[in-house]
Amino acid sequence: MTVATLESLEELCIHAIRFLAIDAVEQAKSGHPGLPMGAAPMAFVLWDKFLRFNPKNPQWFNRDRFVLSAGHGSMLQYALLYLTGYDSVSIDDIKQFRQWESRTPGHPENFMTSGVEVTTGPLGQGIANAVGLAIAEAHLAARFNQPDCALVDHYTYVILGDGCNMEGVSSEACSLAGHLGLGKLIALYDDNHISIDGSTDLAFTEDVGKRFEAYGWHVQRIPDGNTDLEGIANAIEAAKTMMDKPSLIIVTTTIGYGAPNKGGTAGVHGAPLGADEIKLTRENLKWEHVPFEVPQDVLTYFRQAIERGAHDEATWNKTLETYKAKYPAEAAEFERLVNGKLPDGWEGALSTYTPEDKAMATRQTSEKALNALASILPEVIGGSADLTHSNLTHLKISHDFQKGQYENRNIHFGVREHGMGAICNGIALHGSGLIPYGATFLIFTDYMRAAIRLSALSRAGVIWVMTHDSIGQGEDGPTHQPIETIASLRAIPNLTVIRPADGNETSGAYKIAIQNAHQHRPTLLALTRQALPHLDGTAIAQVTKGAYILSDSPGAPDIILIATGSEVHLCTQAAEQLRAERHQVRVVSMPSWELFEEQDEDYKQAVLPPATQKRLAVEAGTSFGWCNYVGTAGKTITLDRFGASAPGKVVMEKFGFTVDNVIAKAKELLTK
Repeated sequence: MTVATLESLEELCIHAIRFLAIDAVEQAKSGHPGLPMGAAPMAFVLWDKFLRFNPKNPQWFNRDRFVLSAGHGSMLQYALLYLTGYDSVSIDDIKQFRQWESRTPGHPENFMTSGVEVTTGPLGQGIANAVGLAIAEAHLAARFNQPDCALVDHYTYVILGDGCNMEGVSSEACSLAGHLGLGKLIALYDDNHISIDGSTDLAFTEDVGKRFEAYGWHVQRIPDGNTDLEGIANAIEAAKTMMDKPSLIIVTTTIGYGAPNKGGTAGVHGAPLGADEIKLTRENLKWEHVPFEVPQDVLTYFRQAIERGAHDEATWNKTLETYKAKYPAEAAEFERLVNGKLPDGWEGALSTYTPEDKAMATRQTSEKALNALASILPEVIGGSADLTHSNLTHLKISHDFQKGQYENRNIHFGVREHGMGAICNGIALHGSGLIPYGATFLIFTDYMRAAIRLSALSRAGVIWVMTHDSIGQGEDGPTHQPIETIASLRAIPNLTVIRPADGNETSGAYKIAIQNAHQHRPTLLALTRQALPHLDGTAIAQVTKGAYILSDSPGAPDIILIATGSEVHLCTQAAEQLRAERHQVRVVSMPSWELFEEQDEDYKQAVLPPATQKRLAVEAGTSFGWCNYVGTAGKTITLDRFGASAPGKVVMEKFGFTVDNVIAKAKELLTK
């Protein structure tokens, strides 16, 4: 078939996106066809006229980043990846939508599908990730660009929906984006007035545009997002000129556009159209092709992206060569970051401690480690959710990251824990070697659990710095004293949780966190408010094992005392007294369950020999999970109730976290 006009060809291209989504969802008998059908025009305009990318090199550094925040409409993105020529999505992959080990899973996953920047499933995460992507671009541009050579110059584009705008995480992140004036962040809002329950009038009637204007965003409206391609293009062009504020383009669309009976209703949101409705939709949109068939003219048009992307990358490569010639030192540092290389000997910056050194809270030794690393690793960037001076996470080498001061590395997230988490994930997934950290009190991980979980799922190398880690927090009381928190975080796959006992273990924790970041794995540090002694036998290298023998008796142990964090020193003191009474006692420091479980069986049995059944675990938190290490014959000194308001030392004593109680419980086991 020969296509007569560009206008009719563009319409065919848009219909191709729609019907790939319709057919894939129908074949899978599962999925969300409505959003791809309604958002296809804006997505086509964006990808055809504005988005810079190279399908044959999806990781090209200076590509524009595209985020489908409304991730349930994933077939929109998969259709575009296939049509524009990405090798990661073939027509067979489209046919395997939502199937086992498919590269087209139900929601976009960056680790499954090349061309997908971030993992979007829970609504609102994607737009918040995009704020992180835009922060990364702004920071790198401010650091590396020169007046005569713009090395870092790309946009972050987002398509989000009504659900994204209802979720609180998007409000947190977009509020911060407006404050920061992130002009290269452009969001297209698929305003179709439908969510799963039905019309958004049931629960969502605010003026979203006015809200974003109040955030400091530039807002435009496209009343007819179904057919006004020129209007969409003009709005994106205008948004690109707004360099001092992010942009929201409200595009009013019809969900399930083209479906005669289900279009515009909740019935097309999250279920296949069904054979009869698909037949009617094909007739209505004059789509004469069988399922999964794309006209050659359409493919030829879309695949121009391959040549265009190669040209854009080649042009940028010339810019890079010019930059190298003019600014060799800066270029070497840029390439080190982008290639994910750490400078030789970086770990030598980490402090070591002896028992003679002054007792310090692990949040204080964390401050020393973080600042030491930041001085030699300029890729470290982050901040706190309005608790900087409690978390002790201010980088003394840098000023604050603010509007027009993007070269700085101290980000003030405000009281926005969830937004902070999702933004940090975006920074980590930008692909530029930046290592973000986000900090708050450990208890407030409950406000950001979805983002922490997604950092583990999407392999984002974030460092979570969590202080005030137990009832030792003290006077603020049970609302601020985490009990079950660490256990619940340990349950997240691919998240390394480390609760260090002193300065050496804190330094060791940071060494692992930096290494993890380069291996696309997040790390969470649980740090104390109260001062702890530096222990004899702790070492940076030991933390790598997750658990190790801190002190031991000459003979086979009669009992093993196992502890983490602030309770380890209680066990070392108790062991001394027990040994004076001729008991053979082993003390095991276990800063990380996850790292210990990664060791081979011989090592694990050497630390915790099966022959020694008398074991006592001590941790100022829930007993949940400790049965794995103490078995049925052991005991724990733990806490399976909420804490109390009093000075930290008093709270610890009242709940039995004392040397005397450790000795008493150990003797109960020894006399059995």
